[in-house]
Amino acid sequence: MYVSMKGMLQHAHENYYAVVAINCTNMEQARAIIGAATAENAPVIVNISPRQMKAHASPEIMVPMIKALAEQTHVPVALNLDHGQLYEDINRVMKAGFSSVMIDASALEFEENIKRTRLITIMAHEKGLSVEAELGHVGIAQDGDDAKADLYTNPDQALDYVQRTNIDCLAVAIGTAHGNYPKGIIPKLDFERLKVLKQTLKIPLVLHGGSGAGEDNIKKVVSLGINKINVCTDLFRIGRKAMVDAALENPNIDYMDFQIVGEQAMKTYIQSFMKMIGSSGRYVFDQTTTKEVE
Repeated sequence: MYVSMKGMLQHAHENYYAVVAINCTNMEQARAIIGAATAENAPVIVNISPRQMKAHASPEIMVPMIKALAEQTHVPVALNLDHGQLYEDINRVMKAGFSSVMIDASALEFEENIKRTRLITIMAHEKGLSVEAELGHVGIAQDGDDAKADLYTNPDQALDYVQRTNIDCLAVAIGTAHGNYPKGIIPKLDFERLKVLKQTLKIPLVLHGGSGAGEDNIKKVVSLGINKINVCTDLFRIGRKAMVDAALENPNIDYMDFQIVGEQAMKTYIQSFMKMIGSSGRYVFDQTTTKEVE
């Protein structure tokens, strides 16, 4: 099923589990993501960032392919713009057929963030799309931004933000960051801040920077109300490693088999992540009624 993020994240919010959002740049990754979701009876979100769509994954090509794959499965599949900052990029994916968008104005002043986010929310909701936004700022792991508490989300400010923008879910900054953490480093997360955010906002919350955040941290934040977890770096690393290993083992490997090796490794990883965050088994297909049951 091809859907927006709104319904699946609301269900996750009400039942305290999380949905994984996986960045995707090609058919093999799309097949791995949606194949894992089907195997696990789990909802899933396909993420494409502006950088990715401009470098390789054109929205006009990716949307029909992901829709076709989504329509072949019984589980909910959403396609989301990840970290949309420019109006032109957000408008482009809306026209192309994305089911959800993220407007990321988190680097701007608070009132400007609200102004831009509210505009995109009105546009998206008119088209039936869901909207994610960010308050606080999830920075770069290599820059040590995960430890900069001044970038973390303020709960009181977040309540004002959510009420004035009417967004469907909020990405919060509690100690994770994008990309690879320095070797041996697992971020220390502000669980108390997350508790207050959940109690205050009472909407689906999003964790960016899921790669390398540590299994214990991931399980803890899900138990405290995180409902969407973004993963990119780990998936790309796992797919690349499987393909490099296959080429080293057999330099004459057929190109199609080479691609399949990477796809299967990524699918296996995604399935394990779905189990960890509690989304496995949430949507079971009932052959007798031909309907999805939660």
